[in-house]
Amino acid sequence: MRFIGREEVARRLTYDVAIPIVREAMIAFSRGETKQMLRSILPLSERRLFGVMPGALGERRAFGAKIISVFAENAAQSRQSHQGVVVLFEAESGAPVCVVDAGEVTAIRTAAASAVATDALARADARRLTLLGCGEQAATHLRAIAKVRRIERVTVWGRSREKAEAFAERNRGPIGAQVNVSATVEEAAADADIICTLTAATEPILRGAWVKAGAHVNVIGSSYAGPAEIDNELVARSRFIVDSREGILRQGAEFLCAKEAGVIGDEHIAGEIGQVVAGTVEGRRSAEEVTVYKSIGHIVQDLATAWWVYSNEETRS
Repeated sequence: MRFIGREEVARRLTYDVAIPIVREAMIAFSRGETKQMLRSILPLSERRLFGVMPGALGERRAFGAKIISVFAENAAQSRQSHQGVVVLFEAESGAPVCVVDAGEVTAIRTAAASAVATDALARADARRLTLLGCGEQAATHLRAIAKVRRIERVTVWGRSREKAEAFAERNRGPIGAQVNVSATVEEAAADADIICTLTAATEPILRGAWVKAGAHVNVIGSSYAGPAEIDNELVARSRFIVDSREGILRQGAEFLCAKEAGVIGDEHIAGEIGQVVAGTVEGRRSAEEVTVYKSIGHIVQDLATAWWVYSNEETRS
């Protein structure tokens, strides 16, 4: 059995590779070609979770599971918040063939999925990107979103001004765009074309009143029922696209909060991103529409990207 560590994943799983893999995986998911169970999440203590996500890429294709811990406080200590392994099984014999570092796979595939959604839902002329959060996912989203839109200005906000400034300093070079720091979320969101919420917030930090017409928002930070990053108004006013309808109906915090408040019903989910990119569900319907992509992450993204790293021998060094 092979083990593929964090450094090898980071070196080989580029966004040019990951984005099309995730796009095809989500199309297959929405077509019912993959197999998966709703993730199991075990709360260990406050802001500490243990999760198991099993699935299969389809008939006679690889299957496996991601086994992962999510410790929110790790970000403050420059450690990955998501740590664990993706275990891959070969379809013909059922044998386990590879264990892949899940922290790096998760970081890359999450940003790649947001890039797929941004490419499908954001306006073609979107140039201004706002990152709410300044941790690992902010860095991966900056690079991934730049693959699908010509970003000219980046604004970052974080609870710690010092950490936000350090993030801006580290990331002024990679995509050749101006990177500024905002003191408030409202200021950061004011003229953004694309907004990514990438925090461990337990209560909404982004309000619908602060998002301009025509903006696209990727809501990423909360991956289970409970913590919510955006308010009910933003959920209600948006064309709401999700990674998994079943997953969001069961575990999508922002959707469930708005539903409990009585401002939306289940029909507010316009479709899955796999349906949008396949052309079976309409995405953005006008230049003024606000679009939201709500992601809790999905095992088919992990399996597809991890399997690519394992199976593409010719790219190994």
